[in-house]
Amino acid sequence: MNITIFAQILQRLPKNIFQELVKKYQTDKHSKGIDSWTHLVSMLFCQFSKSNSLRDIHYGLNSAAGNLNHYGVSFSPSKSSLSYINEHRDWRLFRDFYFSVVKSLNLSRNDKGRLKLKRKIFLLDSTVISLCLEIFDWAKYRARKGAIKLHTVLDYDGCLPVFVEMTDGLKHDATMAKQFVFPANSVVVGDRGYLDFPLMNQWDEQNVFFVIRCKENVKFIEEEIRNPDYENIQSDIIGELKLDPSFKKYPKKLRMVVVYDKQTKQYIELFTNNFNWTASTVAQLYKNRWNIETFFKDLKTHLKIKSFVGTTVNAVLIQIWTALITIAMMKGFKSIAKHKWHLSNLVNFLRLNLFVKIELQYWLDHPFVPEKPPDESVQYAFF
Repeated sequence: MNITIFAQILQRLPKNIFQELVKKYQTDKHSKGIDSWTHLVSMLFCQFSKSNSLRDIHYGLNSAAGNLNHYGVSFSPSKSSLSYINEHRDWRLFRDFYFSVVKSLNLSRNDKGRLKLKRKIFLLDSTVISLCLEIFDWAKYRARKGAIKLHTVLDYDGCLPVFVEMTDGLKHDATMAKQFVFPANSVVVGDRGYLDFPLMNQWDEQNVFFVIRCKENVKFIEEEIRNPDYENIQSDIIGELKLDPSFKKYPKKLRMVVVYDKQTKQYIELFTNNFNWTASTVAQLYKNRWNIETFFKDLKTHLKIKSFVGTTVNAVLIQIWTALITIAMMKGFKSIAKHKWHLSNLVNFLRLNLFVKIELQYWLDHPFVPEKPPDESVQYAFF
């Protein structure tokens, strides 16, 4: 194999789709030599190598000067050039390309703990990325603290976002969720931040099922009590909202399933508009919401997303979308590898072997090839 692992990773990207998006957004117009593909390669290298600055990206790519033609790149962009294109090139190019990459991967879960439900399941949550307000003065959050918030809809099957919206840290979760459109008969699972009765009513009218954690101050009138079907289910109740303002916002019956969490020793109250599922299914749906928390942890831990190489809104958005492209590719490699990789190990090992010339699929399948013991006759020849 005469090309590096990084070059083989880039070859697996749908470059024809990327070029179509380049034409759509006219991002190569007035590019001055640094085209959109070179920009993408530079920012993906930033993510795979976890470079700390634009200078690191330039030097890192420059160190592989003999292999740049394998990346479809003629030269390594300078620090100033990267800074300029991060500030001015349309970030929507990278957003649309992320969704094209996810579509091409066609990931699906086959693990033993998978919840078998004949409906599309979406996990809804957001995460806050802290920023220095003095540098990122556009990222309003608190008096002395800046932040951006990633509002995310995670597909349960592929464990990758199918919708991401980035706002300042002040944007409320439920307000943002009203802009999401879910397919009919799908299931939305969310935490207490999405307990918004007009939002829940909107979902119900769209034939979307929901499982939302309840807050302690919600008043609920019990009309029908069902027998618990599982050990940790404390109660299964059908009723309606008691207070007039809440009832006007959701003037329908609701189902409340109360689950006891042995780990936290807390009672968790869950609202749903599905009256046919078993109570244990409702509880398991909410338990699987932890997948999105795991995704946020992986994103922040393994990729370059907590510190940024640019300070403008455009530069930050480009870096976040290229981080999402990177983690999508990582999960794609994990799914096709015969070796049972943990995502953290795969990320770190790829980072160490980016410029190694070995066949990518073979390396994914056999990362730890045992060395052959030396021939004893050769050893004896020295004596």
